[in-house]
Amino acid sequence: MTEMTDTTVQLSPAARRFVLHWGEMGTRWGVNRTVAQAHALLYLSPRPLNAEEIAGALSVARSNVSTSLRELQSWGLVRVVHAMGDRRDHFETMADVWELFRVVMDERLKREVEPTVRVLRECLAEAEREKGGWPGTREKLRAMLGFFETTTACYEQMRRLPAGAISKLARLGPALRRLLGAA
Repeated sequence: MTEMTDTTVQLSPAARRFVLHWGEMGTRWGVNRTVAQAHALLYLSPRPLNAEEIAGALSVARSNVSTSLRELQSWGLVRVVHAMGDRRDHFETMADVWELFRVVMDERLKREVEPTVRVLRECLAEAEREKGGWPGTREKLRAMLGFFETTTACYEQMRRLPAGAISKLARLGPALRRLLGAA
């Protein structure tokens, strides 16, 4: 990424391609395109950027950038920093991809998994009180709840590990499968 002036950020072809792709992937993950693109831009940027620079680099309206930055802040993915002699807010994201993943997973758990577990528990309790109903409903709800509780507990154990340990563990995939007899 090369810089032109204080408010113009020129992206290299590789950076532009990554930012565009991250925006496309964001839409598939249920995230607004500009939110994902702003995050990608901040991830690649060698320094914190202000909202005008982000708007210029992405060719989007300043209001769209403000909304996107608020969303990224609510996820804990972007933080405000200040630059000497500049009253504007500047924004940066963390550079450690494992920490980024951890923050996203924590937010997904809070926003998506925890409400689902709560509803599954309520549905199971209700199904156990009901007379009749579809055959197998209780068993299927119990299995779904068990899946969510098990994967959440597994994630909670994994998230306590240092990033380096998680990376090593991930690379051990084939060896772990053999060890567990699941090859």
